[in-house]
Amino acid sequence: MTTGASQLPRPPRPRRSRARTLVPLGIAAWLVLEIWLLTLVADAAGGLTVFLLLVVGVVLGAVVVKRAGRRAWRSLTGRARAGEQAGPGGGNTLPMLGGLLLMLPGLASDAAALVCLFPPTRALLHRRAERFVERRVGAMGAGGPDLGNLFQQARMHRPDGKVVPGEVVRDDEPHPGRPHRDDPQLPG
Repeated sequence: MTTGASQLPRPPRPRRSRARTLVPLGIAAWLVLEIWLLTLVADAAGGLTVFLLLVVGVVLGAVVVKRAGRRAWRSLTGRARAGEQAGPGGGNTLPMLGGLLLMLPGLASDAAALVCLFPPTRALLHRRAERFVERRVGAMGAGGPDLGNLFQQARMHRPDGKVVPGEVVRDDEPHPGRPHRDDPQLPG
């Protein structure tokens, strides 16, 4: 026999998406690869060389990010002066990503940064990313989800299933037929 409130059956836990499972594993594998490469270089060339490689990577990455940021800012201000709408970034995304990857400590991230910065591979990555985005937007276009309804559904389907209807009444707004609290005719 139980006493107190009865326990409601728990709803089944939603399945984890594949990305929520694979992304942490990918990050962990990336970190292991970075550490392994750094220890290989340290064994071959010494710890000071590894330290200098990391420092040079951070400095070069900062220079690349600063340069790409300036280029993006010039493009944006030039379009604003001409009265044009702000459009795509003008090809500054991959250099910015390359600079950020250079700033991360590690040799594999530096190799990925060089792929983003080298003009032929940057053009290839840019074309592939454009095609990927066009396919995704095309798939969502006509039969895709309505974003306005998405927020409504998220509000309605809370974990506890409760929706409390209500109305907000503010004291600082005057209501018809009722004097406002700052009205000089009210007794003080």
